[in-house]
Amino acid sequence: MRRRNFIGAGAGALSMAALAGCFGGSGGNGSGGDGSPTGTDGGEPNPTTSEGLHDGVYVQQFTDGMAMQGATDAGDLRVAVMYSAPHQFWRMVGDEREVEPVESGDSLHLMATVWEPETGTVVPETGLSVEIAPEGGGFDEQVIYPMLSQPMGFHYGANFELQGDGEYAVRVSVGGVNIRRTGAFEGWFEDPASGTVELVFDEETRQEVSDGTRELDSYGEPGALEPMDMMMPDGVAPPVDSMPGDHLGTQRTDDAVLPALAVRENPPVGDGAYLYVSARTPHNEYVLPAAGFEATVDRGGETVFEGPLERTLDPELKYHYGAAVDTIEGGDEVTVKPVTPPQVARHQGYELAFNDMEPVTYTV
Repeated sequence: MRRRNFIGAGAGALSMAALAGCFGGSGGNGSGGDGSPTGTDGGEPNPTTSEGLHDGVYVQQFTDGMAMQGATDAGDLRVAVMYSAPHQFWRMVGDEREVEPVESGDSLHLMATVWEPETGTVVPETGLSVEIAPEGGGFDEQVIYPMLSQPMGFHYGANFELQGDGEYAVRVSVGGVNIRRTGAFEGWFEDPASGTVELVFDEETRQEVSDGTRELDSYGEPGALEPMDMMMPDGVAPPVDSMPGDHLGTQRTDDAVLPALAVRENPPVGDGAYLYVSARTPHNEYVLPAAGFEATVDRGGETVFEGPLERTLDPELKYHYGAAVDTIEGGDEVTVKPVTPPQVARHQGYELAFNDMEPVTYTV
């Protein structure tokens, strides 16, 4: 499943300059795109190491761009498809980080973003899959991963090998969302659905997006490129002061930012209070999905709650980790223990963070 060799032999590797570039963006250090170092032989990125890099979220080495291909409805959700140059990225398998290098036949890095259009809520856990077909050809299912990029935020992506220049149909299928949904989302997104977007891969399109590549002087330093200016949501978590409930505090561990909140009136789950954590990246505050957290609430030396924080999607609280508790009172100590790092692939700049999170404590 690791490789995505698409429909026989491809046209070979394309130079990074042929695909790098951008429609433009709001990035503080560049115009956007899923930055990776570019090479000079066959378009493959130079290998990267952690030597000299900030041990956490750091500014990626290059900016480059993407070619937006279109959007379609898939049931209650909206899906957009785009591509950039092939990129090295890192997958998470439990606690282990595994590199996915660019290989010689890779033609592009295909990306898809999925969101609920009425609320603009990005949906991270859809069991998404893609099938690609050349004009007049049959569909071939491919592996695609949930992932994080500094300019793109949360999306699904992978490197693919195409047969060559031409038009392709990309069918995106979203599975039924199997995490808890609350509020107006309760009962939604249960049924699989799909939509198709046409993709153009030719010299003209590559040339149109070829002008934005540049190396960043701040490469390796603490920080991140700002989000791109896109026509779709990118998974930025809401400002904490706009979220429902009382803010119990914000802690940080291995560069994961963990605001904790308690909803005491009209909680989305249960009749007492609802304790939740809105895990996010530093700098851009993208949601950090598919992690595992447990929590305890201690009051006067006694543990009054202990249990998991369940992955949940809500139109107001967005993607978060939460649990119903009897009460949250002044003087309580709330401890959140990370159990599993976010099981999302990471583009350069995120691969060293969020992997060794330690428990954090909040005093109410």
